Amino acid sequence: MAYVINDDCIACGSCIDECPVEAISEGDIYSINADACTDCGTCADTCPSEAIHPA
Repeated sequence: MAYVINDDCIACGSCIDECPVEAISEGDIYSINADACTDCGTCADTCPSEAIHPA
């Protein structure tokens, strides 16, 4: 199951550097490519706004 980023995202960028498979894309609200996500949860652990959750 991939992770998703909700509207609480503040686009701080802390999750991008932590993703080992580069599944996160920048934008007003960041997004996670579900096909590339390996469900490791590292991004959720580093998100200061708790905007990343399992889908």
